[in-house]
Amino acid sequence: MATALKNLSEYSDKNLSDVSGKTFAIVVSEWNEEVTEALYKGAKETLLVNGVSEKNIIRKNVPGSYELSLGAQWMAQRADVDAVICLGCVIQGETKHFDFINQAVAIGITEVNLKFNKPVIFGVLTPDTQEQALDRAGGKHGNKGDEAAITAIKMLGF
Repeated sequence: MATALKNLSEYSDKNLSDVSGKTFAIVVSEWNEEVTEALYKGAKETLLVNGVSEKNIIRKNVPGSYELSLGAQWMAQRADVDAVICLGCVIQGETKHFDFINQAVAIGITEVNLKFNKPVIFGVLTPDTQEQALDRAGGKHGNKGDEAAITAIKMLGF
């Protein structure tokens, strides 16, 4: 369903497993900080509401979205981490930079999932404008951080 028709903070509570003893790493891009901080707040709050202890939420920052894949790999290789949530935002510009970064990040995060056999969640916004990004980071379309956290929880119950 298109984001324009869906609030990203609404989710089904079907198939939510008990994650009270699980540890989540959240890797956050520092680029587009206004957006990524809002995504982080949404993800963290959703984890807390669903029974994750604050001490079981590890936050790591990386400079930009391109670095999310390596940051995720470093977290996924830790035996004490059950799932990794990657949060970033790449806004369309006037060059092809947007396309190259987004493709590399999507492939990189997918590879980390498969390499470590752990949920590594793609919570990266790819909007055309700053306004669209803010709409999806706690604005009128909810918070993609919420969606990323619920996805991690559901994947742990798979």
